[in-house]
Amino acid sequence: MDYGPAIVYNVPARTSQDISPDIMRQLAEHENFAGVKECEGNDRIKAYTDDGIVCWTGNDDEAHAARYEAGAAGVISVTSNVVPGLMNELMSDGPNPELRDRLFPLMKWLFAQPNPIGLNTMLAMLGCIEPVFRLPYVPYDSDMRAEGVALIQTIGLEHTPGKVIRNIADEQFEILKEW
Repeated sequence: MDYGPAIVYNVPARTSQDISPDIMRQLAEHENFAGVKECEGNDRIKAYTDDGIVCWTGNDDEAHAARYEAGAAGVISVTSNVVPGLMNELMSDGPNPELRDRLFPLMKWLFAQPNPIGLNTMLAMLGCIEPVFRLPYVPYDSDMRAEGVALIQTIGLEHTPGKVIRNIADEQFEILKEW
């Protein structure tokens, strides 16, 4: 943080290391501490915001409650890559449980496998990226891809960065085995 403003990411599910609240409070004293992306739940977010620590949730499925019940500044989101305007609306226009419930199946789908598998599969199906994966990551199977197409059709393609939603066949994906 000596080099400039920093948001500390606490994502124990990806790093196998939780930054404890005691350590986070010490980090928050640094002049370049801009806040924390917290993935350990809304109780922790609430404790931080009550202490005046700027906090974003990293859990898309908890983002609505994090914002409107725990005081989070917002969300650092995967889902916002697929439906950016709707995620902005969810986090900016006041409580909206109907929109939360409408987006929840997409959030669940995106995180059915470790990130970025769901996101990259969806962005390929939306035509935003080439359908290329590098091992150990592979795209969702054909049943999951069909479910993703149906989700986007229900939400509305106009809310995505894509111009089409297509169910890509297995053989259309390129799987790279080497760096």
